[in-house]
Amino acid sequence: MKFKDYYEIFGIERTATQDEIKRAYRKLARKYHPDVSKESDAEARFKEVGEAYEVLKDPEKRAAYDQMGSKWKGGQDFEPPPNWDQGFEYSGRNGGDDHSDFFEALFGRRARAAGSGHARANAQGGDHHAKIEIDLADAYHGAQRTITLLVPVMDARGSVVTHERRLDVTVPKGVREGQHLRLSGQGAPGFGAGPAGDLYLEIAFRPDPRFRVDGRDVHMSLLLAPWEAALGASVSASTPDGPVQLTIPPNSAAGRRLRLKGKGIPGKSPGDLYAELSIVVPRADSDAAREAYRAFEKAFDFNPRADTGGGQ
Repeated sequence: MKFKDYYEIFGIERTATQDEIKRAYRKLARKYHPDVSKESDAEARFKEVGEAYEVLKDPEKRAAYDQMGSKWKGGQDFEPPPNWDQGFEYSGRNGGDDHSDFFEALFGRRARAAGSGHARANAQGGDHHAKIEIDLADAYHGAQRTITLLVPVMDARGSVVTHERRLDVTVPKGVREGQHLRLSGQGAPGFGAGPAGDLYLEIAFRPDPRFRVDGRDVHMSLLLAPWEAALGASVSASTPDGPVQLTIPPNSAAGRRLRLKGKGIPGKSPGDLYAELSIVVPRADSDAAREAYRAFEKAFDFNPRADTGGGQ
């Protein structure tokens, strides 16, 4: 996916004020409006200008766009990494507008300012949203965490800046990925004597190459020596809930899954933990090791390709 430089489309600097962005948009919108423009690509350019303005006019979207733009290198395809948007605080939720693939990749699920109409006296403040990452172990045990959120705001000259906000958060035991934690009164301030809105934190699990989460079920790979798989063994395995002792049945093949019922993420109906067996073959990197393999070869009448029609 090609990166779109919205600032370049407008012919402005990345430090441009909101007023400068508005003037650039009005100028280009008039130039490429399909009803008046003589340009052959007027309709496409008009749509591109509108897309750029929808992002740059909104301090929240502009801050997110600036964050992602700093990760792009010229000449490379652009793909936002997983959970790129964690740590940003936004108001409202996005709708299903029809935009380019690039826009949808960034803002398809991006929080944005919600249409509010006219504020009423003493009205409650709007709700805010943010995504945070926690360790998988936090979902097993619960935790107290101090998080830092970046809040996009406009400074006195109309440029977008981000302020840091620190909050103490209680992560409940059994929380699932995608679940929202509600922090009462931590959203936007109310109008007049109205109460503040709430802050909703969407939970994401910090990437851990040892584990894969599917709902409340947790999957992991368990490495075995060939003799452990063939003869059976009792081995220790690290899980998000701490070490456990697993019994490996004799003649276990690679890919076999051992199910630990109820050892997934806790809850009213706890998930299961699945350990998939993976056999690691020792290297034949010494005379003694090579001799051991030769003895192993002589001890078995075994062709692993026999069932597939493979030869010797």
